[in-house]
Amino acid sequence: MMEIKPIRNDADLMAALAEVDQLIEGDPELGTPAGDKLDVLATLIEAYESKNYPVDKPDPIEAIKFRMEQGGLGVTDLVPLIGNSNRVYEVLNGKRPLTLRMIRNLNRELGIPATALIA
Repeated sequence: MMEIKPIRNDADLMAALAEVDQLIEGDPELGTPAGDKLDVLATLIEAYESKNYPVDKPDPIEAIKFRMEQGGLGVTDLVPLIGNSNRVYEVLNGKRPLTLRMIRNLNRELGIPATALIA
């Protein structure tokens, strides 16, 4: 029988995470008791963490700068996606908002999620 307790505090969270680690090592199949227990624990952990440790959505400009850093990209690499270098600097400095065309280009060419670019 599956025994699962609510996660009410960080100690409960740590215990649930330890149990998830053990379950994952067994690589349980979905639909099995261990697989179901893993699924339920993951849901409880996610609910507790989102309530107690909310994560702010990324800032669009920070998302672009992060991708630039990851890919070793410079301003000139963004010109075809955003516009001339002045426009790129304006966007990166927060002086010009991203347009729908820019968002589409950044999403398609750099793989930045559109949800991270829409703020």
